[in-house]
Amino acid sequence: MTRTNTIRFKNKKAGFEYEILEKYTAGIQLLGTEIKSIRNGKASLTETYCTFINNELYIKNLYIAEYEMGGYVNHEPRRDRKLLLNRQELNKLHKKIKERGFSIIPLTLFTNAAGLVKIDIALTRGKKQYDKREGIKAKDNKREMDRLNKIR
Repeated sequence: MTRTNTIRFKNKKAGFEYEILEKYTAGIQLLGTEIKSIRNGKASLTETYCTFINNELYIKNLYIAEYEMGGYVNHEPRRDRKLLLNRQELNKLHKKIKERGFSIIPLTLFTNAAGLVKIDIALTRGKKQYDKREGIKAKDNKREMDRLNKIR
C-alpha cells in the first residue's frame, strides 16, 4: 500500500538565516502518538536545531503537538528525538560541527511514499547581516523584473 499524499513542514527561516552547504535526508525515531499528530498536521520546525549526544545526532526543540486521543500514553511536545543516519554520514557531520561556525539545521519534515516520517537536514553556516540584505535585494529585483515581464 503506497500513500500519495505527503505532509510537509518547512523551516522557512533556514534559507534566510543560514548558508546551506550540504543536505541529508534522515529518519527520525518517533512514538506512535507523534506520528499520528504529524499526520494530523500539528508540528513545527521553528527554532529547531540538531546536536550530537554520545556520538548520536538528536533534534532539539522540534514541536509535535500532543495527540488529542492519546490519553495517558501521550508524548512530550518538545522532547529530544534521535535522527537516523548511517555511521559515515554521522562521522562526517561530527567532524564538520567541531569546526567553528558550522551547525546542523532541519529544513523540512515530511512523510515519504511509504508513509514513513523523514527529515531533511543541512550542514549550514550562519549568514552575516550584509548577506541577508543582499538576499532581500535580489528577491526584490527578481519580483520587479517578473512584474515588468508580466505587463508586456
